This record gives sequence, structure tokens and C-alpha cells, in this order.
Amino acid sequence: MGVSIKEIAKIIGCTIKGDPDIEIEGVNEIQKAREGELTFLTNPKYEKFLNTTNASAVIVGKEYDVPITQLICEEPYVAFAKVLSILIKEPLPEPKISKTATIDETTTIGNNVYIGDHVSIGKHCKIGDNVKIYPGVVIGDRCEIGDNSIIFANVSIYHDVKIGKNVRIHSGTVIGSDGFGYAFSKKEMKIYKVPQVGRVIIGNDVEIGANTTIDRGTIGDTVIGDGTKIDNLVQIAHNDKIGRNCFIVSQVGISGSTEIGDNVTLAGQVGVAGHIKIGSNITVGAKSGVTKSITKPGIYAGFPVKDFRTWRKTEALINRLPEIYEKIKSLLSIKEKKG
Repeated sequence: MGVSIKEIAKIIGCTIKGDPDIEIEGVNEIQKAREGELTFLTNPKYEKFLNTTNASAVIVGKEYDVPITQLICEEPYVAFAKVLSILIKEPLPEPKISKTATIDETTTIGNNVYIGDHVSIGKHCKIGDNVKIYPGVVIGDRCEIGDNSIIFANVSIYHDVKIGKNVRIHSGTVIGSDGFGYAFSKKEMKIYKVPQVGRVIIGNDVEIGANTTIDRGTIGDTVIGDGTKIDNLVQIAHNDKIGRNCFIVSQVGISGSTEIGDNVTLAGQVGVAGHIKIGSNITVGAKSGVTKSITKPGIYAGFPVKDFRTWRKTEALINRLPEIYEKIKSLLSIKEKKG
């Protein structure tokens, strides 16, 4: 069944320009949308499609002089995300516990829980209400999983891991594995393993992508703050502290005992050295290397990182080095001839 533009506008807090009674039954990209579907516009490059799209309505950040019905709001992409959750329901399994699951008798299970085939849950665990644990998940002893969290297939959660409410952890992720802690004896010419006895604590509303690894603390805890979103293939080392509402993008590597503030974005393939601090409200550009602490909010890039404007000027000069070299060589040649 469709939802009217009027109902959608009320839910997401938009104003309407056009027909409020249009029924929306689906969503699509602006250039592919059909009648009965809703689309959105955030990138000016796609404004040209406003006159040709077959969508019945579009979510925009400002009013346009086009015939299509518009939902006008301050944050169109956020509004579109909310609409998606209204119109498209994720196909989640119904509550049940598989007969092939192995659950220790000391573990407590909440209400309306789904536990799939061949799940293994250790001793003294606490599984909250409405939790979904997909097939092949392994959960060690003394773990907690908060209400409404979803653990997708083949996730490995070691012992003493605490996971908050409304958390989503995607397939192949490993949480609570040993940190890379070793002590090298020059006298004995031998490497000793440092036991990793800390925990991993994951806050509420966190999402962790596929094949990501989060190491347990050596003595203290590795902590992921509320609302933080972690992409696929990310490495978070022992004793790291990541704040609230951070974006950690694919292939980021964070060395041990690093502290990251709130609202930080680390773009793809950023490398962060250990035992440093990154303050709140900081963005680090892709493939950058953070070798020292950053305290001032802003945008940084490069290896080692520097203020984004400085980095951009430096890169522009580097790209012109052949040209600058030829000019200097020419000037030196003229000077030699005059001399």
C-alpha cells in the first residue's frame, strides 16, 4: 500500500509544493524513477533530471521551478533515509531459537529473540529483547548484547564483549580478538606475547561493516562510542577509544591506544599512529597518515597530515615541479650566458 505525500511530509517535517495527495509506493534514483516512486536531489549535477524524471515527487533542499511535486526540507538526504525506513522494511527473521544452536545454560535470553542455525553462545552471557543472531555466529563467555541489535552471519565475538542497543554487526567481523601486543627481549632474542585481558565495549546505535576487526584492550578497554558507523575492512587496535557519531571509512587502520573524539570522519585508507589523540569535529581526507595528535577542529589531508588548504597548495606546487624546474634551468642558463 502507498503512503501519501501529505503523510510523508508530516513524518519527516517537510513542506509541500504540488499535490499532497499523491500516493508513493516506492523509491528510486532520480534518473530511473517511475510514476508512483519518490526520489531525492542533493547533488547539483542531477538538477537536469528534475525536468525529465518520471518520479511522482522529489525531496529537495530548496524550491525549484519545475512541475514535479516537491518535498522541501533542510536535509534532503536525511529525509530520504527516513522515507526509506517507512516504505521499505528489512526482511528480518521471525523470533525463534534453532535446534542446532548451542547455548550455555547460564546464559539469559530476552523476549522475541532469533537465534539461527549453528550459533554458539558461551557462559554467563546476556542477550537482550528483539535481538537477531544469524547462523554461524560465535559468542564467547560473559558477553552482553543489547536490545534490538542484529548480529549477521559468521560474526565472531570473543569473551567479555559488551554490545549496546540497536547495534548492527555485519558478516565476517571479529570483535575482541587479541591486540598486537608483544615484548621483545634483546637479551634472549625472543618475542613474548603480552596477554590481552581488557574488553571491547560498543555503545548504542553503532553499525560495523563486514570483515572489520576490533581488538580487545591489553588491560583497559577498547571503546566505540554511541552512534558511530564503521565501514567494511577496518582495523581498530587494542585500547582505542572512539567517540560518538564518528564515520570510520573502509580500510582505515587505527593503531593502539589512540583516542578519537566525537563527530570525527576518517576517510578511506587513513592510517593513524598509536598513542595519539584526534580531537572532536575533525575530518581526515582519504589515504592520509596521522602521525601526531590533532586538536583543532577542521579538515586535514596528506602524509603526514596538514591543514587541508596547506595540503592543497602543496599538492598544486608538486604537480608543477617539472614546469618550475624547467623555468629555473632556463633562467640559470641565461644567467650563465650573460656571465
